[in-house]
Amino acid sequence: MNETTMQRLEYDRIKTRVSECAFSYLGKHHAASMLPITDIRTIRTRLNETNEALQLIRHGASVPIPSLEGMEYILHLLGTGYLFSERDFSHMAQFIRSCSQLIKYMNSKADAAPTVSAYASSMYGMEPLLSEIEKCIYSGQVTDIASKELAKIRKKITVTEERIKRKLDSLISRHRSIMQENMVSQRGGRYVLPIKKEFRKQVKGNVLDESGSGQTVYVEPAEIVSLQFDQSANMAEESKEEMKVLGELTALAESYTRELSINTETVGVLDFLLAKAKYAMTLDAVPVELNQDGIIDIHGARHPLMANSMVPLDFSIGQGYSSLIITGPNTGGKTMTLKSVGLLTLMVQSGLLVPVLEGSRMAVFEEIEVDIGDGQSIEHALSTFSAHIRNMIGILETAGSSTLILIDEMASGTDPGEGVGLSIALLEEFHRRQATVVATTHFSEIKHFAENTPGFQNARMEFDTETLQPLYRLRIGEAGESYAYAIALKLGMWNRIIERSQTISAGRTSRNTQKPFIMPPALDDEKAVIAPSVTKQKEPNHPAQTKPFALGDSVFVGYLNRTGIVCTTEDERGNVGILIQGQKLAINKKRLTLHIAATELYPDDYDLDIVLETKENRKKRKLLGRKHVPGLIIETPPED
Repeated sequence: MNETTMQRLEYDRIKTRVSECAFSYLGKHHAASMLPITDIRTIRTRLNETNEALQLIRHGASVPIPSLEGMEYILHLLGTGYLFSERDFSHMAQFIRSCSQLIKYMNSKADAAPTVSAYASSMYGMEPLLSEIEKCIYSGQVTDIASKELAKIRKKITVTEERIKRKLDSLISRHRSIMQENMVSQRGGRYVLPIKKEFRKQVKGNVLDESGSGQTVYVEPAEIVSLQFDQSANMAEESKEEMKVLGELTALAESYTRELSINTETVGVLDFLLAKAKYAMTLDAVPVELNQDGIIDIHGARHPLMANSMVPLDFSIGQGYSSLIITGPNTGGKTMTLKSVGLLTLMVQSGLLVPVLEGSRMAVFEEIEVDIGDGQSIEHALSTFSAHIRNMIGILETAGSSTLILIDEMASGTDPGEGVGLSIALLEEFHRRQATVVATTHFSEIKHFAENTPGFQNARMEFDTETLQPLYRLRIGEAGESYAYAIALKLGMWNRIIERSQTISAGRTSRNTQKPFIMPPALDDEKAVIAPSVTKQKEPNHPAQTKPFALGDSVFVGYLNRTGIVCTTEDERGNVGILIQGQKLAINKKRLTLHIAATELYPDDYDLDIVLETKENRKKRKLLGRKHVPGLIIETPPED
């Protein structure tokens, strides 16, 4: 599955949530490495396992999953010649005991959760290993009964220790008056008496240390030197025998390497299953029906990262249409709809239950491709449109009958006319390849295309024009709008401005839906201006103009693929002055077609100077209408 797709749909955040629900290091590892799969039978098995685990949890069961504390370290060192410590064996014993509890628990749940409980049937009890560890290790230490020799050595240690203490008690009584403190200390593991420095010679023995001030010397009395040497020898024997016991236990543990590995891995898998179930419970998630026919029919769906703050989504595609075009206002929920459909699909194909209503259906796809967000980065400095095109090229390389394509804001980031044309061509190509497509747009041309093309369907995000608030509800089968006019009117924009805006918008739509043409060669008596980077197109087939163009007429200039306003009427050579984006051009009438007559664009009493004259010239004409102003000149730019 495409890594970029998972990143854009925030799939990693889902993996993190599942990982947080895991108990063991292996359960967390499985969650972190979770990926969508494409085999429908495997997905069904994974969903069934997760649902079974969820039912166990919902019925109040506390599943005794071992913590695996210390087991990663132990498994890594088994068979390497490493001698395990008392602490390692304590962890091993606790793990084996926990495994026995888990096996017993799962056996009792075989009827309620047959798939999940079957995992425990592969686990081992390892009672002989546990029994030997418990015999030899207790409270993190090797026990006296671990071996007969160890028991003898420790008895000798106890006897010698008692003799040393009796000697020390006698010495303390004898030298109490010259001792700095009435207590016995140790230096280097050997007993010493703290004697005041000036009385050092009154005590026979070796000075092993002295205080920082030099006032106290620590003397090992001669009477216990031989006893302490004997005790050191005894303790060396004890350590040697303990190593022997640990070595024998290590060898026994290594004979159970396979069983320990299988149990550990099984515990990790079960922990991962239960983590998916716990996460499902936080979402109130359910299993869905699967198909490979591109049918998505979900009800009451919620984006898993939005908790309960999202209005539930009803969404359907794949029955009667495989491409859905969603329109509606900004912040109305279009992008969230795309992300919800995409992320829920990734989750289902990962064996996760999803937050939808019972009976919902979802399709299994080989690929999921998205173009959500501009994908820009500082280091590459790509424009929004460039990033969009790169995404589209990548999608074209993989799109097929088992591909889900999610595109946000088609035709954005470039000239609307060209962007719309490119978007429709892409939609046609994706449909030809039988891909499932969900796209959002603000452009009416794409909406009209979807309305009139088999296999396509429109949808809109509902919007309350009274409160100016999006309702975040998707209504399939109806085309929407951006509600810019409704919002502007509600906020107090003049009706005349809104009406003019609607006229301009209608004109742009009409122009963009005309057929392109190839520019004919320029005539000798025409002054043609070819703008840079203007694509040569075929002129639309309009009926011949039978009457002269009037001032204020909106006309279409075919070879420029632009509309303009007639600013000067036809001269004797048939040239007409056209105002295009503040520039006046002289264009032969043969190259012009009427787009919208001035009588339709402006009221009867409308002052055309507002359109045709500059603001400065209008002020000068108004001033000259009142009085003569010496030196005042009205300049008219020459026609190109």
